[in-house]
Order: sequence, then structure tokens, then C-alpha cells
Amino acid sequence: MNHKVSRRDFVVLTGVGGAAIALGNSFLPKSADAASSPAAPMKAVLDELAAFNAPPIETLSPENARNTPTAADAVMGVLAKQGKPAMQMVGDVSHILIPGSAGSLLARVYKPQGQGPFPTLVYFHGGGWVIATLDTYDASCRALANAANCMVISVAYRQAPEHKFPAAAEDAYAATQWVIANAAQLGGNPARVAVGGESAGGNLAAVTCLMARDRGGKLPVHQMLIYPVTNYAFDTPSYQENVNAKPLNQAMMQWFWGHYLNREAYGSNPYASPLRADNLRGLPPATVITADIDPLRDEGQAYAQRLRQAGISVKATNYSNVTHEFFGMGAVVDKARQAVQEAATGLKSSFS
Repeated sequence: MNHKVSRRDFVVLTGVGGAAIALGNSFLPKSADAASSPAAPMKAVLDELAAFNAPPIETLSPENARNTPTAADAVMGVLAKQGKPAMQMVGDVSHILIPGSAGSLLARVYKPQGQGPFPTLVYFHGGGWVIATLDTYDASCRALANAANCMVISVAYRQAPEHKFPAAAEDAYAATQWVIANAAQLGGNPARVAVGGESAGGNLAAVTCLMARDRGGKLPVHQMLIYPVTNYAFDTPSYQENVNAKPLNQAMMQWFWGHYLNREAYGSNPYASPLRADNLRGLPPATVITADIDPLRDEGQAYAQRLRQAGISVKATNYSNVTHEFFGMGAVVDKARQAVQEAATGLKSSFS
């Protein structure tokens, strides 16, 4: 998989039933020949992250990788230098236990100001199914609770390599079904429950919708997919352009996938690689947000295109001059605030 593929000719082979999805110029990003450069606010975060001098994650054990500084830590550093508050306030934050597929899962509940019942977003954090915690993605959840005026339930699913595929996906599905059934007692509206996440969490949100459709479960009303992982492959133009990008690059994604999958063949399972599903009909409307400086850009856009081809309502936007993980950086990156507002608009349209 080392051959060069232009964005113009990029074709994603799903590996299921010989289906192929061709992406034309109108669908791919405008900057077709080279990845964009990070804008100044984004670069400030990247510089702060680089200043930690942390070893590359792909050289570490999962245990040590979980203790390395994150992009969220870098944002905190930038905010401290700027003398700005480090946390966006919401109406209330609490913790609950949710029944997962193999035991209880910790979840953090964010409520906006005001009286419920609130529409609800079940949220899954990123971290390649291996690293990161509820704390790492706290800023995203707070921003979404306020922007969409919804309750956000952030679920701590089981992580690899201690719990390999499909543990995280099964937890995500079980948690979502439980929230839909029990939203009222939490102060939510059971008829207005969406699902969403970032990166690996975006993968879990997409897979949760597939599972609900396939298993006859309750479908979420919307899927919010922020630079989602959708395919076990590393040969897209965005992988080629961002092979050494920060905070996410090809070597890191190979490391994440290696810990997530028990065997490589599982990468073709649509509950690991939703882009490889035979069909995407009957799924909820979607908001798909990607970042130009991100190896996952093209597979996120390919998934949006597949959803459109299946007749699903999709709003997809690729943000230039920002990197993977930008979505939760609204305190310092203006395009992150724009992206949160876009995600909130999509959620509100399905909540109404």
C-alpha cells in the first residue's frame, strides 16, 4: 500500500461484496495538492504540545502512552499563558454508572442551564480505543452541552489492549440503548437521543447506529461524527499527506489499530470499519466534520459520501488549517468554535 494515489483518483475499496466508492473533485477538499498549514492559534497548541518533549506514542506501551501529555494538556498550557479560564461552565456535571455489555461503565453527565427534560447526546471520546479518558475530552462535552442545549452523557467504554474489538463497540451500543430506555429518569427526552464522538469515538458512534439498525434496536435520532475512524487502511491521500503530522499520524494509527484488533482480518468487519458495511441505508441523519491536517480526513469524507449515496441526510464539512483533535479547542482555536456550532446545528435539527 505504498503507491501514490491522487485525491482526484482516490477510490476506497470497501472489501465487502466488491463495492467501491469513488470520490470526485466536488467531494474532496479544495486544497487538492497539498495539506494546509496550521493557522496561528492551531500552531500555538502544537508548539505547546511539542514543548512537552514526550516520546512518540507508538514507541510506548499502552500503560505509558496513557500517561503522556495530550492535546488537551497543550490547550490548558496555552490558556494559562493567555490568562484565560480553563473550563467552560455548564449547568451541572455528575457521574453515573451505566450497564455495559460486560459490566458497569462510568459515565459523566453534563446538563446545560435551565430545566429539562433535555434532548440528549451519548458521546464517546477519542484516543484510538486505547488511551484518553473522560477528562481528556471534557471541553468538547461542555461546549456541546451549551451550544446544543442538550444533556451530554460521556461514556467510559472499555479500552484495548485489555479489551480488544469488539468490546468498545459493544459497550457503546449497550450504553446508547440504555440511555434511550432510561433518559427520562436522567432528565432527558427518550425520543430525542443522538449519538456522537471524536476519532475512535466517532467510529463507535457510527458503529452504534449500524448495530441498532442490524439488531432491531432503538435508533438514535442523529449521528455526530467528528473526524471518525471508518476504515482499517492507511493508503489514502490524507494518510500520504499527513504521514508525520501531529497530534495524529500514520504510525500512531497503526499502533492504535494493532492494539484494538485481535487479528488483522477483523479490520474488515463493518463494526470495526463502518465504511466496509454492505449498505448504509436506514441510518440516522449525520453531521460529519473533518480536519484537513489529519490522516483520517479522507475516510471521514468517504463515509459521508456513502451515507449520502444511501439516501441519508448528511452535512459534511472539512476545516482547513486545523489538525486532528481541533474540535475541543474552542477556547483558543476559532475554527473549533465554528465546528461546535455546526455540530450543534445538526443536533438541534434532529432534536426538533
